[in-house]
Amino acid sequence: MKNSVIVVGAGIVGCAIARELAVRGVACTVIDDRPVGGGATRASAGMLAPYVEAHERGPLLELAVRSLDLYDDWIAAVRLESAIDVEYRRIGTLEVALDSAHAAGLKRRRSPRPRPRQVGVEMQWLEPAAVKSAHPALGAIASALFTPTHGYVAAPQLATALAVAAERKGTILRRARVQRIVHHGSTVRVSTTGGDCEATTVVIAAGAWGNRIEGVRIPPLRPVRGQLLHLEWRGPHPPSTIIWGPDCYIVPRLDGTLLVGATVEEAGFDERTTAGGVRDLLNATCELLPGARSATFLEARAGLRPATPDQLPVLGPDPDAPAIVHASGHYRNGVLLAPLTATLMADLVLEGREREELALMRPERFGL
Repeated sequence: MKNSVIVVGAGIVGCAIARELAVRGVACTVIDDRPVGGGATRASAGMLAPYVEAHERGPLLELAVRSLDLYDDWIAAVRLESAIDVEYRRIGTLEVALDSAHAAGLKRRRSPRPRPRQVGVEMQWLEPAAVKSAHPALGAIASALFTPTHGYVAAPQLATALAVAAERKGTILRRARVQRIVHHGSTVRVSTTGGDCEATTVVIAAGAWGNRIEGVRIPPLRPVRGQLLHLEWRGPHPPSTIIWGPDCYIVPRLDGTLLVGATVEEAGFDERTTAGGVRDLLNATCELLPGARSATFLEARAGLRPATPDQLPVLGPDPDAPAIVHASGHYRNGVLLAPLTATLMADLVLEGREREELALMRPERFGL
């Protein structure tokens, strides 16, 4: 079987790329041995918070802000194409400090260093009395920083919507494990547990699992386990914004539940949820929200996030085989960076155009 483009990986990044290609008239084949969004995406709270996640990470902040700028229109289009009402809200983040030292650090970030894309960003500094008045469920805190432009999206639901939108335009989803990728002249052969197929271009968006594909050099990715809790709030005054503390973040969902994340664990390819991880997240949650002690424990999830040494994604063609394109290494920001990644990859694959954003993320920086 021969296809023009094969995307390896059906997580949020792979599905976003497949949908973008389909919208531009190229129906690809997506191959993954898991269901759509069945890996790291399933264990994501869908945070869209660049000024928290990337405030000290240089170029990552610029990329994250550009991607967040795309989100409103992107979600509207995906909802229309898929007929799935993806849960997406800009409810802001409230970074809380539990002591004066942490409060001093937050206050310094109230006016971030000016960047072209930061025009119009307002961060509101709140003293303890103002925080308690607006968010009575919070426990004792020193102060807080509120960023109203932040929000979240239901990541597994978004991955499903992206896949449905792509399928409606001819994209094929195959359940199989990719074992080997080899460049042969003008084509690339992909060997899977369900047979071989060929394409003119293969995009590797397999996350941390890209390390296990033979025949192609993969950038230095390592799996970092993140555990996530799903709780049902049972008390008064449910949180109305994303709460970000020193040891956890809490995302309130429309159905009255909370997503609590996330651990950062160097555990190799171990995808288990653990008693220690659950305990640590519960303790951190109850410190921020004492009422969480009466919450119903619904579920714990774990996913392996693909991290690079410099915490920037790897986006771009393989130096020795340009028909093989890397789209991985998004670490904690795969959901946030999905629309920008999809646009950059479609421009590259379909038009041969390498936008300026790719300069810092090319595979060559790791000596490939």
